[in-house]
Amino acid sequence: MQDLLTGLAFFLIIEGLVYALAPRFLIEIAKLLPTVPERQLRVFGLAAIALGVGCVWLLRG
Repeated sequence: MQDLLTGLAFFLIIEGLVYALAPRFLIEIAKLLPTVPERQLRVFGLAAIALGVGCVWLLRG
């Protein structure tokens, strides 16, 4: 449970940094999202999940 909460805390830190340090960039990316095909968003999401799982596996293994 502690690992889950630590992961959530890191997520919040990184998310907060994006909002605090680059709000204009975030707004521009949000404007572009509707133009990106759904399939491409799905592929990038799955790739991010696989990369995250791989990193955790390497770090914990």
